[in-house]
Amino acid sequence: MTFIESIQQAVQYDFILKALLVGSLIAISASVLGLFLVLKKYSMIGDGLAHVSFATVAIALWLSASPLVVSIPIVILASFFILKLSEKASMHGDAAISLVSSFSIAMAVLIASVAKGFNVDLMSYLFGSILVISNFDVAISAALSLVVIVTVMFFYHDLFAVTFDEEYAQAVGMNTKFYNYLLAVLTSITIALGIRIVGTMLISSLIVFPTVTALQVSKGFRMTILIATVISVVCVVLGVFISFAYNLPTGAVIVLMNAIAFALAFLIKALRR
Repeated sequence: MTFIESIQQAVQYDFILKALLVGSLIAISASVLGLFLVLKKYSMIGDGLAHVSFATVAIALWLSASPLVVSIPIVILASFFILKLSEKASMHGDAAISLVSSFSIAMAVLIASVAKGFNVDLMSYLFGSILVISNFDVAISAALSLVVIVTVMFFYHDLFAVTFDEEYAQAVGMNTKFYNYLLAVLTSITIALGIRIVGTMLISSLIVFPTVTALQVSKGFRMTILIATVISVVCVVLGVFISFAYNLPTGAVIVLMNAIAFALAFLIKALRR
């Protein structure tokens, strides 16, 4: 069976269509937020919150509750805690992220060992699985992704100012703390949604890879966001189809596609010089 025939067969399956829809929405949200986080040197918050999300999934499975319903509020609170640690405990952002991240992984391991019987389900969240996407997940992912995109568009100029020069923005009277917390909330939502597709170990790559790839070939802020979004969606779509065609892990293939895109962009930049 050729790759084209595999694609034609794949789109006949409901779970593939769900994966494409949810994956594309998450890719858009992650790439839109990615530029703000990368330029603020806060890109690793995605990795830290992914580990928190893994712990919340363990709690949800233990309580037989919906992982998304449990994950989103707890991950948002964790992002607030990271910001508070950075502000009040004289900690750099990476140290606060590392502290919360390691604690969350420890909690997840403890819960998994105490409450036996759902380790297989928990592992599917570690590396992602397109088979676990339900109709409820599709609906809530679509709604929350739309919230992320519309919010960024509405506060675009303010987020732009805070990202490039937070001290100046604060000096002219902007509530920079509000916008930092807004970014944290939007990132938390995107992370909680994204673990369905690429898993907690790889979700931060959807935030970082498309952005750093776009930065290689573009100069303007808006153009960088646009290119990052296109790259991210294309990599997700290709990743889903390739993983189906060759029976490979979806999350890993999506990240590999992003890595190839970055390598090509870096090569283009080098040839231009």
